Amino acid sequence: MQLGTIEGYFGSPWTWQQRTETMRFLAPHGYGFHIYAPKADTYLRREWRTPHPEATMAELARFGAGCRAAGVRFGVGLSPYEAYKDFDTGMADDLGAKLRFLDALGIDDLAILFDDMDGNLPDLAERQARIINAAAERTGASRIIVCPTYYSDDPVLDKVFGARPPDYLASLGRLLDPAIDIFWTGEEVCSREFSPHHLDKIADLLRRRPLLWDNYPVNDGQRMSQHLHLRAFTGRHGDLLKDRITGHAVNPALQPVLTRIPMLTLPESYRQGRDYCYGVSFRAAATQVLGAELAALVTLDLLTLQEFPRDLLGSRQQALLDRYGAHPHPGAIEIVQWLRGDYRMDDSVVQTQ
Repeated sequence: MQLGTIEGYFGSPWTWQQRTETMRFLAPHGYGFHIYAPKADTYLRREWRTPHPEATMAELARFGAGCRAAGVRFGVGLSPYEAYKDFDTGMADDLGAKLRFLDALGIDDLAILFDDMDGNLPDLAERQARIINAAAERTGASRIIVCPTYYSDDPVLDKVFGARPPDYLASLGRLLDPAIDIFWTGEEVCSREFSPHHLDKIADLLRRRPLLWDNYPVNDGQRMSQHLHLRAFTGRHGDLLKDRITGHAVNPALQPVLTRIPMLTLPESYRQGRDYCYGVSFRAAATQVLGAELAALVTLDLLTLQEFPRDLLGSRQQALLDRYGAHPHPGAIEIVQWLRGDYRMDDSVVQTQ
């Protein structure tokens, strides 16, 4: 069971330097894979049939080499946008061309992502399996991971993308090679907890243990971008989960330095098991990422930064700006940027990326 990062957030993507620094920071703590799949990369989503610009190709290749040097598996998430509606020979050829490009980058993991697409078709699983099998025949990646359209029991997916077909998950699990991993976010899109009983049920449906896609500490979208997600992981009981999943992928926050605080606590949850204390783990992680002085300030302001919407801070906003604006640390700079609204997002971003 391996931990990893899945860049599956909406909004402005990290810079290549931020991405590389975060990958290198997390690698010694057990984060053994990194999947590049920011929603803003349209050449992996709505424009997936169009080649990447040469500059982006070069950055991807450089990042992949950096992953290999750090002992981290390098992956890319491809969303063949609505290809399941008409997957003909021409589209299969385009898929092959994209996969040849990804193979040239030296990817270890290929993620085929069917999230954020309409799914109310009775034969959806069969259509998607055809695409996945075509990709499996054409890729050189040693691992394939699939994100279903209905990747959670959360009814919000049916509300947004149409009612899920009956037996969708069971059909997908039956049609896919057992070696292919399948992402699952839990009982909710942003699950508060992963229960052993629920994961056992999903494993039976999929005919394999799921690979968790954990939507914490991600803070994209109109509602969540109003908050900084800094608290330690809870509701992830490592001693109960590790034998029920094939891996645990974390969708990080928009802030590449601050996201390291909660992400450092997840491996501790697995390592310590029933002895894990989230408060102790948070303070240790905050100190490691921010240094003692700044970590002490963030600990005092944790309730405000995480629980109060930015737009409702009132007079506290200026006080926080003054407090963190005095610190040159990159983590403090991210707090200031968030307070100023630099990470603010509305639903139009989610609808267009």
